[in-house]
Amino acid sequence: MDEEQKSVLLKSSSQFPIPPDVKFSYGTSGFRADALLLESTVFRAGILAALRSIKTRSMIGLMMTASHNKISDNGIKIADPSGGMLTQQWEPFADALANAPDSDRLLQLIVEFAEKENIKFDGDFRPEILLGRDTRPSGESLLEAAKQGIHSIVGSVGSDMGVVTTPQLHWMVRARNKGMKGSELEYFEQLSSSFRCLVDLIPGGSKTDSAENKLIVDGAHGVGGEKLDSLMKLLDGLNIEVRNSGKGTGILNEGVGADFVQKEKVVPDNFDSNDIGKRCASLDGDADRLVYFTVPSADSSKIDLVDGDKILSLFALYIKEQLSLLSTTGAEDNSYKPHLGVVQTAYANGASTDYLKGLGLEVALTPTGVKYLHEKAAEYDIGIYFEANGHGTILFSERFLSWLEDKNKELASASEGSQQQKAALRLLAVSKLINQAVGDALSVLLLVEAILQHKGWSIQYWNGLYQDLPSKQIKVIVKDRTAVVTTNAETQVASPQGIQEAINSETAKYPWGRSFIRPSGTEDVIRVYAEASTQDAADSLASSVAKLVDKYLGISSS
Repeated sequence: MDEEQKSVLLKSSSQFPIPPDVKFSYGTSGFRADALLLESTVFRAGILAALRSIKTRSMIGLMMTASHNKISDNGIKIADPSGGMLTQQWEPFADALANAPDSDRLLQLIVEFAEKENIKFDGDFRPEILLGRDTRPSGESLLEAAKQGIHSIVGSVGSDMGVVTTPQLHWMVRARNKGMKGSELEYFEQLSSSFRCLVDLIPGGSKTDSAENKLIVDGAHGVGGEKLDSLMKLLDGLNIEVRNSGKGTGILNEGVGADFVQKEKVVPDNFDSNDIGKRCASLDGDADRLVYFTVPSADSSKIDLVDGDKILSLFALYIKEQLSLLSTTGAEDNSYKPHLGVVQTAYANGASTDYLKGLGLEVALTPTGVKYLHEKAAEYDIGIYFEANGHGTILFSERFLSWLEDKNKELASASEGSQQQKAALRLLAVSKLINQAVGDALSVLLLVEAILQHKGWSIQYWNGLYQDLPSKQIKVIVKDRTAVVTTNAETQVASPQGIQEAINSETAKYPWGRSFIRPSGTEDVIRVYAEASTQDAADSLASSVAKLVDKYLGISSS
């Protein structure tokens, strides 16, 4: 790094001092905090993105969002060249940058890291970062701070994509690094054309009457509702009403959105007894999560939730069926058998895991966090992952897609229009409709709608694939969450000694009992999860395990 570059970094960073007594941590959600505290952090994230661009010789993304958090919060997520999240290997550097106390220390960290990573400031490559933001009022000024960070690496360019969903920005990064145009229009066109392809391939008689089969979508007063309105202009065969679109007077994520609906299990604002029995869905604030629900009766604000586990089950069932059609007599390729796997965390409802295993599917568990799920899903030819909160997607390996393209051509020449060829075409359409960079509420919604039409299912029938076991979550305050060390995808406790045996003993008292504990990634609490055959039993088991945490860790409050 030459002296000019050092001088630019020192001068620019001095304009963005870090707030006192605040420690930032980059996790699955990137950096996230009260927007008033974030200016220095997003400035430094801009520097990191430019360095990442130089290192990878690729385009990088920066998204300004706090997802389902309250409107006064904001945050920043970094998209890697694949469109996925920032590699975990760079997270410690991100933390160090965000918390460097002054400009001199910041420069020292950058110089040392650049030497370690062999990052060359030789001018042979022009770093480019795509910038996006959601609808939060703080987004515009924070985005300007990020641009200043990008420009402090000499020669770097920040391209502002405007107000977009988080998945759109990730998709754009992935598309452009693959040599595609990657604009919002191309995103909308790819989703709409892939959806139409799936609908056109529905077996005769399976299509539902769109005039009578309305989907009502809660847009969380965020960017997703606005973008869904735009997407609908390119679509036929869907009757969608968007509420809480962000164009009214409602407040982002307040009493609305996927996170609110999934956790509270109550109707969002602007839904009521007039919606009884109708198919409804909620996006979150930046449209990377989606859950479905129905309003069961006029007597309660409670809902029947159709969460990410149910979405995963629907997708797994559909894809398994298409693979089965593809491998029927006359289409089997003995030299290659695609490997399908589904990935969950320990928070997935036990009934969903049993259902998936009952279909003959391979189910893998990972620690909590989308980055772990995504990494594991990428090991399969087709990997499907979802969290119960509605964040998830489907990954297709390049090897599988290449094989599928060849298989489709082979079937088209031998038996065009056969069930085998239609199955190949459906799988190809799914690979284009689903956002393989990150969970995407809009693409997931379209795939759910296409599959429900294909199968002729109501939301009630879909929700009845299995019955969720009652569950309960509790937080126990501790002095030091690192005292709890877990193993086996966070389902077992390795330390402190003795607590796992005590949890096992307590769990054995309850029919269908299951419980685990894990340290929070952001605060000094231990999270307790429990399932059992009844809600009272799940509540009791969770309470008993919480008392064990208190006993073993010497904490007096919970």
